[in-house]
Amino acid sequence: MNENKPGASQNLACVFCRKNDDCPNKYGEKKTNEKWNLTVHYYCLLMSSGIWQRGKEEEGVYGFLIEDIRKEVNRASKLKCCICKKTGASIGCVAPRCKRSYHFPCGLQRECIFQFTGNFASFCWKHRPVQIISSNNYRDSLPCTICLEFIEPIPTYSILRSPCCKNAWFHRDCLQVQAINAGVFFFRCTICNNSDIFQKEMLRMGIHIPEKDASWELEENAYQELLQHYEHCDVRRCRCKEGRDYNAPDSKWEIKRCQCCGSSGTHLACSSLRSWEQNWECLECRGILYNSEDFQKAKKHTLPNTNSMGITDCLLEESSPKLPRQSPGAQHKDLLRQGSKFRRDVSTIMMELGFQIKKKTKRLWINKANIWNSALDGFRNQNFNPSYTIEVAYISENDNFGREHPGSKQEFLSLLMQHLENSPIFEGSLSKNLSLNSQALKENLYYEAGKILAISLVHGGPSPGFFSKTLFNCLVYGPENTQPILDDVSDFDVAQIIIRVNTATNVADLNSVVNECYNYLELIGCLRLITSLSDKYMLAKDILVYHVIKRVQAPFESFKQGLKTLGVLEKIQTYPEAFYSIFCHKPENLSAKILSDLFTVRTLSDVQALGFWNSYLQAVEDGKSAITMEDILIFATGCSSIPPAGFKPTPSIECLHMDFPIGNKCNNCLALPITNTYQEFQENMDFAIRNTLRLEKEEGSHYIGH
Repeated sequence: MNENKPGASQNLACVFCRKNDDCPNKYGEKKTNEKWNLTVHYYCLLMSSGIWQRGKEEEGVYGFLIEDIRKEVNRASKLKCCICKKTGASIGCVAPRCKRSYHFPCGLQRECIFQFTGNFASFCWKHRPVQIISSNNYRDSLPCTICLEFIEPIPTYSILRSPCCKNAWFHRDCLQVQAINAGVFFFRCTICNNSDIFQKEMLRMGIHIPEKDASWELEENAYQELLQHYEHCDVRRCRCKEGRDYNAPDSKWEIKRCQCCGSSGTHLACSSLRSWEQNWECLECRGILYNSEDFQKAKKHTLPNTNSMGITDCLLEESSPKLPRQSPGAQHKDLLRQGSKFRRDVSTIMMELGFQIKKKTKRLWINKANIWNSALDGFRNQNFNPSYTIEVAYISENDNFGREHPGSKQEFLSLLMQHLENSPIFEGSLSKNLSLNSQALKENLYYEAGKILAISLVHGGPSPGFFSKTLFNCLVYGPENTQPILDDVSDFDVAQIIIRVNTATNVADLNSVVNECYNYLELIGCLRLITSLSDKYMLAKDILVYHVIKRVQAPFESFKQGLKTLGVLEKIQTYPEAFYSIFCHKPENLSAKILSDLFTVRTLSDVQALGFWNSYLQAVEDGKSAITMEDILIFATGCSSIPPAGFKPTPSIECLHMDFPIGNKCNNCLALPITNTYQEFQENMDFAIRNTLRLEKEEGSHYIGH
């Protein structure tokens, strides 16, 4: 099928309606097959009563074979249009005993209804479906909710009512234009955003909803302005000779934006910042954050002593005069003033942290058989900068040719988090605390673990989900303000001592426990004189605090320093409620709806395959398949859950003529097979996903706990 050449086919008439009009909104796309000298309107072809799509999408015209089109033209040549009285009426009313036939443009003119769904039925003006309302209580005109022009709220061919919102009325033409622009994924009620009920009714009333992405999603660089960064130095005395708008990356004259509002900036040198990784707040945000009751209670980080700040306090005294403006940053500051009532979504916070990532890339060569050590080598490299965009290349020790294969960054970070969760620097079963590992302390692995965790979160890695509430509270409020619980103790013997202390019923029993554990209690500094039974509570508390907090003080401080990378720790301390869910809880279970909404459809895909895909997701959710939702996501992206920062690029699906699905983890793309039956589709999906993940698991099982 050849595309129309500008001006070449505009004068060619459609073989069905014999009109040369080229109006996609009314008649569908006009296509010309130069080889067979055949021109058709898409809607004329689609609604013709005696033709079916027997070929593949790329065959003939939209899957309609040339020989079938010619047969249908020949059949229609014997039928007279009941409207214009000319031959070639290929469309007939489907109502029983109705013999009216007409051309598609004539049917539109006579207000016939064409249903672009199911069997693609057509109804003449006598038998067309109508909208019925119980009573008409509308005395005045109401606006069309799309064009806002006032209309009489009476359902007719030209005026349609929303099935889900009784006060929503539309022009048919307005609805059709919106449906073509929005596509099946974004076409919904303009009032309540309902899509299922709304689309079903609009299809019944003859609105064509194309199976495509929205036109604004397909426009190149449509949201480019949202990626523009604020680049202006706002400190009172800018020391840059090139001016306040001068920005030189990787130098002291690079502009750093306020980490809270993003609408104020400073040169690194103008605020005495040593590196890009240091956090900086503008004067207004600093006053709001550091004077709030929450901040005072949490004892996060303190401001430097103003007496020792030198020129810096002058530089931060006030921002330079600006024209009055209302920016997202100003709105953000208004929210900050709400103090403890202020809440933020973690995905928004991660997006703000992601603004630090620069376009400059750093490639990491990762050996899957030794993922932890190869990752450490990359992160410890003197040329590695955590704010550079990470690229991953997989290599193998057994490959004598030194070949490398492009890798998925998010899959790499997921594997890294799995290793970290099971590494000896943490202890516990589900909710983990830091352990005391002398070798790890010697090799500075606690710092590296904190650094890797921070980098993973900002660069799109998965939620950790394995922190204990105690460890998280230590990071946010400090160990001195945190009280551990018995579940934090993973050492069986220590747990038994605490239990025996807590369950002592009299002073004699309590002294007996103290005497038996005398050496241990003396070693940890918890030995105390027992004078009453109530002393057991203080003793149990002292043992808990020592074992969970004081014993691991050095690992904790090292881990905390690493977590400061890219400003992650400061964000955690500022928004603890937002981060608690991703640090201490595993992500929510995936559902068919979540995955269906997550994957976007690339280009014009096979409608039947997309239907099979939705049915397959529902079958997996209902337990009718050995595959899980997490298996599908891993197969396509390398991640078993949706990262806090989201996927980049957005996961997508496409339909290809092949037997089995293919998952491209680098692009987060899932290619679906086009099959004749749903049973074949499910069997092929199950087989490919199950065996692919099994092979990957067998290859990697020996290094996850290495």
